Amino acid sequence: MGTVETIHAAVARLGPGPLTEAGLVEHIHPLFARVLERNARTNEIYLANHSLGRPLDASADDVQEAMDLWYTDMDRAWDAWLCEREAYRDRIARLIGRSDRTAVVPKTSAAQGLRAVLNALPARVPHVVTTRGEFDSIDFVLKAYAHRGRARVDWVPCDPDARFDAERIRQAIKPGIDLVIVSRVFFATGQLLQNIDRIIARAREVNARVLVDAYHAAGVLPESMDALGCDAMIGGNYKYTRGMAGACWLALGDRMLTPGGVPAVDCPAPVDTGWFAKAEPFAYHRTELPEYAPGGDGWLEATPPILTYYQSRAGLELTLALGVDRLRDYALRQLAFLREQLHERRVSTRLINPEPADHANYLLIPVDDGHHACKRLRDAGVNADARPSPAGSPWFVRLCPDILTTEQEMADAAERIAGVLSPARTEHS
Repeated sequence: MGTVETIHAAVARLGPGPLTEAGLVEHIHPLFARVLERNARTNEIYLANHSLGRPLDASADDVQEAMDLWYTDMDRAWDAWLCEREAYRDRIARLIGRSDRTAVVPKTSAAQGLRAVLNALPARVPHVVTTRGEFDSIDFVLKAYAHRGRARVDWVPCDPDARFDAERIRQAIKPGIDLVIVSRVFFATGQLLQNIDRIIARAREVNARVLVDAYHAAGVLPESMDALGCDAMIGGNYKYTRGMAGACWLALGDRMLTPGGVPAVDCPAPVDTGWFAKAEPFAYHRTELPEYAPGGDGWLEATPPILTYYQSRAGLELTLALGVDRLRDYALRQLAFLREQLHERRVSTRLINPEPADHANYLLIPVDDGHHACKRLRDAGVNADARPSPAGSPWFVRLCPDILTTEQEMADAAERIAGVLSPARTEHS
């Protein structure tokens, strides 16, 4: 059987209903023999699944399939490669609830998707509203544009408790704003932004567009881009969908899709482009003005990175087969267990929102020095990471179990963490 058939057969044996550790160990863990062998060999407890997801064994086979097509079919490999591109677009569309799969544009980074949107806006110097909590790439791109006079950026800060408030963001959206950029889940704290619909509604009132960074939401939250109503969404498969670096995407709302042909000057139209965005790329017909393909195809660029589609296949198929709703329910139960184990050992955790369900799939432990804390944890056999608070201090160690993490591992991790992070260095909330 191929990758897709193998995964669906395993999930079928798992059966319907809530995920259980026993069921996952019996039916899903065998799909991860290579990384589980590493766990046993190194005695490392991997809790950085929010940073780099663990790959299925099939991922290596899928990449090899793309290479074998090159060796055996040479230039005829393009037929299969482009079919896999469309399969990739379909998987992402199903993951994020976008009814039009052609509205998904493969990218190699989320920042690439952001730049494509910025450069496509009609305004020569777009006026942007964003927050001080966006991921480093997004933050850096915007600062680079502002420095070169290619964008005006208004920054919305967090409150003293490191929370971002939708109402404060909404109030910053005034007439003349061209684009609002906001995370669905903030990377440093895991805060799920509530009332994002009010931000989108306000942007519509002033004819601004909204780009949502869904990197920490896609594959974590069962949500529909169609229902959300944003104009663009960026994300990738590096983390929760186990697709490795370089497999990212930009998804476009209806207002951003090209009608086809030569675009009007007052409509969004990509300039980060290439011959695959042409109306008939393989006709090699040249016109005096750029004639785009309709829909999301008009946002494609030049010759595409083929391995993107193959390296992400297994992880996306597993996520879709298991169901994001079931994965979310299981993750919340895991986080509750891990939090309880930590608290029993007098290691306090931090919630940026008052309810655990208002967070992404990881816990926070406040520390003074994130780099030092993570080094000590790694020496103790716990693989985690840390990010600074958007409020300036403290740092937050981030802990994320996944479907390969057992309760015994979480209990052992809590014991190791307690031996490294003394109660004096954590704060209770």
